[in-house]
Amino acid sequence: MLGLYALTIFCSAYLLFLVQPMVGKMVLPYLGGTPAVWNTCMVFFQALLLAGYAYVHGSVKWFGVRKQATFHLLLMLAPLLVLPITINTQSVPTDIDNPIGWLLLRLLLGVGLPFFVISTSAPLLQMWFAETDHRSAKDPYFLYAASNFGSMIALLGYPIFVEPAFALDDQRILWKYGYMLLVALAIGCAVIMWRSRPAQTLEPNAVAPDNEEPKRVSEPLTAWRQIRWVLLAFVPSSLMLGVTTHVTTEIAPVPLLWVVPLALYLFTFVLVFAKTQIPPHRFVLKILPIFIVPTALMTVRNEAVLGLIPLPLHLATFFLVAMACHGEMAADRPTTDHLTKFYLLMSVGGVLGGLANSVVAPLLFNTLVEYPLVMVIACFALATKPKPATIDKRVAYDVGYAVVFGVIVAAMLIYMLKNNTENARSFNPIAVLIPAALCWACTRRPIRYAFMVASMVAVSLICYELKTDRALYMGRNFYGTKRVVIDADESVHTFIHGATIHGIQALADPLSRVPRTYFHPDGPVGDAFKLINRSAGAKEIGIIGLGVGSMASPIYAKEHGSFTFYEIDPAVARIAKNPEYFTFLQDCPAQTKVVLGDGRLTLANAPDSHYDAIFLDAFSSDAVPTHLLTREAIQLYESKLTDGGILVFNMSNRYLDLAPLLATLAHDTGFECVKREDNVPPEVQVKTGRLSSRFMIMSQDKNTIRLLKAFGKWEDGNVDEDHRIWTDKYTNVFQLLNWGS
Repeated sequence: MLGLYALTIFCSAYLLFLVQPMVGKMVLPYLGGTPAVWNTCMVFFQALLLAGYAYVHGSVKWFGVRKQATFHLLLMLAPLLVLPITINTQSVPTDIDNPIGWLLLRLLLGVGLPFFVISTSAPLLQMWFAETDHRSAKDPYFLYAASNFGSMIALLGYPIFVEPAFALDDQRILWKYGYMLLVALAIGCAVIMWRSRPAQTLEPNAVAPDNEEPKRVSEPLTAWRQIRWVLLAFVPSSLMLGVTTHVTTEIAPVPLLWVVPLALYLFTFVLVFAKTQIPPHRFVLKILPIFIVPTALMTVRNEAVLGLIPLPLHLATFFLVAMACHGEMAADRPTTDHLTKFYLLMSVGGVLGGLANSVVAPLLFNTLVEYPLVMVIACFALATKPKPATIDKRVAYDVGYAVVFGVIVAAMLIYMLKNNTENARSFNPIAVLIPAALCWACTRRPIRYAFMVASMVAVSLICYELKTDRALYMGRNFYGTKRVVIDADESVHTFIHGATIHGIQALADPLSRVPRTYFHPDGPVGDAFKLINRSAGAKEIGIIGLGVGSMASPIYAKEHGSFTFYEIDPAVARIAKNPEYFTFLQDCPAQTKVVLGDGRLTLANAPDSHYDAIFLDAFSSDAVPTHLLTREAIQLYESKLTDGGILVFNMSNRYLDLAPLLATLAHDTGFECVKREDNVPPEVQVKTGRLSSRFMIMSQDKNTIRLLKAFGKWEDGNVDEDHRIWTDKYTNVFQLLNWGS
């Protein structure tokens, strides 16, 4: 009996978290592959989970467990009418900053019903198990560990095993068969429950039969206790999205890194709801303060200078906070007659956490302020007790300590800012260690510690916002955070998207005409335009990825031609068009046009045989739009090129090696290809603004490839037979990871 119930819950959770990356992969290409797509999907799935838990709570209360089982089994048959899962991706919005509404509606229509039905499994099967005569039925919460273990296996297994082995259509079919198996297992669980005698609640003084654990006596739920459950669920949910966004934009734009926080989040449920918690809850609460303070302070520093060093600290802090909050919930779990309400309120907290990060925070903040703020909320949440006590008179002293502490930290930071003219957010160990030491001295009194952490974070945010990189513009939308900054000499403007530089322009003539970063005339792009402009006449250039419009420089553009940029982010277009920030588009002698929307979808509307060259500059960050690198995509580009036209791929990515894939795609679609590794010495980078880069050029004209090789720095792209061809139905980012980075 126990094995069947555990297997059923495991299977339901596995399907629940297998469908999430699968559906995410279906919609990612239509919104540029941005991490916000995943965060929005997470909010949708959390909301449906809440709806499922609300259904379980209401239906069990209305029908009773045994009658409700019959109704639920009939409901489980409904998704079979709409499987396999299909997402309608027509009418993609192209001119709004936050296409959340479009995405949520498509998810609801495409996957809403099957996900809703499966989302009910964890609390419902526990209620069914509690109605059996099994000796562990009186406290079935340990089955929740099996549920989250299944979720974690699905999540980690998808990019490593499922995605490489099965095309998207095959995944959809296999998921349908998996759901049919779940229905069969659920029927078996219901039959066992119906054949068992109903569980009886013992009176407080009654004695349970031999070999049977007594059922815990029912107890009333106070409003404070329920609010505390919501708060304890809110913190890890919000912090999971916060740490995911922070580490993938501010520290290391590593593909698939978003999987790690979610896996840790699920793993904490496995640990805290197991019959024996490892590590012990008291130990987690004791060591957590050591991690929170430096992590919160690091969020307002320029961590990028430390490379990947801060990454383990952020992940460890998130894991411990989630362990502490979920451990508090597990320790305070109610009797089985309140089981459905317990999970319902847990889900409410999860949804609120997701909404706070994905919807509310981008509207309120220009930067990722919500991440350190939720750490402060975590300190207060863990300082509370299940039963509210009278207000301690020492709380006034705690607030006083925090105020004095804030003044000390502010004085120290202001002094350091005055002596740091280059970068106000630069990393300084003293600015971390001194506040941390003062906070750690108060860990024996959690409420005082919470007030001091709050004071420290508030003062740090205020001080560093007063003088932060001389920002000319700071903004945030669905596609991430953006800054335009000016250097200390007021001679260079830099556009930074997350932690990636997407464009630099010098202000002084004639340097303002010279494109920098990956687009310098001495680099691969310079060679490409030498090739394009070798013959007279107007040139039609298509570019996927706008940045600041560097390639529209007068050095490259000729009169009577045209440069058409395809850009998915409206905010990037506004920045590039604003001459107060960058002037490449304004100074371009050719006609320029910016087309908003996904590059591949909008390029499909261009006339056939129209472009002399198509540049693809969308692969320098972690959110690589895989749909631009498939066989069908290359065939589309080919149809838009003139005879002898070229495809130019910017492969400059620290964490992905795109060269073998692109060479294989070129060979598969009849293109010749060459690549150039442009390694620029540091002293040259500082002097010229030219960055090291990697480019590949494809053409079906052998003479074009021969001319490139004559430049002396281009070599043949090597086809890797081990690389399976990417198609619109099959991609495998895991295969491209550069493990040496």
